[in-house]
Amino acid sequence: MAVVGQADEVNIGAVEADGRTWNVTVVIENDGVEFVGHLWFADEAWEDEGFRDHGAIPGRSVDEVSQHARALSAHDLMLRFRRAQADQRRHHGLRKLTEQVLENIRHLNKVATSMRAGLLEVDEAAAEIDATEQKLHSMIGELRHFAGVQG
Repeated sequence: MAVVGQADEVNIGAVEADGRTWNVTVVIENDGVEFVGHLWFADEAWEDEGFRDHGAIPGRSVDEVSQHARALSAHDLMLRFRRAQADQRRHHGLRKLTEQVLENIRHLNKVATSMRAGLLEVDEAAAEIDATEQKLHSMIGELRHFAGVQG
């Protein structure tokens, strides 16, 4: 029986693009219904994780997904590479700030939910809610400095 969320990584080959060689792997996970693979492209000269194609390769097993991925033609791999490259995140500062805003919103909700359930003192929770709200206002004010800035 497959473990949901456990990832298998299978090497598919390589593509040549922009004067560089990109290793292609398919990362396969079981989502509880089926196995789903996504292609990853990593510059063979770099140690980073590369970037992912958002297109899914479904199958009934790791082997089936691997076979589907290996059956992709060089042209198909290049199309998927170009799509993944175009979708690659470029605004890292904005993304990081957005994730921090979401974390604080989740925290705010947990505090309010815990207060309403009687798990936190009302005064203590109210102070934490106020502090979190102030952080959120500050973060929202910073968004303009990160919008449109790559890197």
